[in-house]
Amino acid sequence: MSIYNILVAFNGSESAVSALKYAASLARNGAHVTALLAHSKHEVIESRAAWVPAKAKEIIEQANADILDEIETRFEAMRDGLALGDRLHFQREAGRVDAVISECARGYDILIMGQDRSEGTDEHVMQHPDRIALMSGRPVLIVPEGYDSVARHERAAIVWDGSRASARALSDSLGVLEDQGEVTVLTVEDQPTPRPVLELMQHLERHKINASHKVIAPVPGIARALIAYCAENDPCVLVMGAYEHSKFREDFLGGVTARVLKNTSIPVLLSH
Repeated sequence: MSIYNILVAFNGSESAVSALKYAASLARNGAHVTALLAHSKHEVIESRAAWVPAKAKEIIEQANADILDEIETRFEAMRDGLALGDRLHFQREAGRVDAVISECARGYDILIMGQDRSEGTDEHVMQHPDRIALMSGRPVLIVPEGYDSVARHERAAIVWDGSRASARALSDSLGVLEDQGEVTVLTVEDQPTPRPVLELMQHLERHKINASHKVIAPVPGIARALIAYCAENDPCVLVMGAYEHSKFREDFLGGVTARVLKNTSIPVLLSH
């Protein structure tokens, strides 16, 4: 397995807890895990500082500090249970949250984070996995809240359409796929693939990955077909390229990647 340096975007949410547990399960080979608490600098308050009484600013700053301390306390409460010893690290970084996480991730093999669906997550530590997958240049593995990484999940799955994004996702995921040892390559019926799937199957075989090919029908749509496949087959991870079109277009139309992230109950590895 080629993953030895793992970054976890940790903001104290339930999904972040699941992500940290997942990272610990990947790190049994001796990898290091760093939990990053990225938080904003509260620019809105600072830009209007002249209008905010000193006492009010003090109260706001203390409240913000308390939130960060509570998140770190939650991390420390998990430390012994993760059983990583001195291979588990924690750091805080201030700035625009998605940008901070993206920049930090470039020095790691992989970024693991939660789906962050919780409405109770403080906006100053809120993360957006889809944006980070676009910005970071690293593979981003999104773990759903409550996911049990210890339970038995058969095979991995990779979505393949022969595009640049799917090729990048394949390359970025090889460390995970080699560890799993088995993968199902999913292609969509009636969708063109620029290169034969046979070449991909051969590539996986040479990485000692036992691969099979399955064609799925895009009914009632590609996203729903992928979600249905995952619900029925329970793969350990779904690998896919992120946003081959512009992020604006994906947001406006509701892209395949966004729908899969929102509705699937298994980890999704994104690359762009």
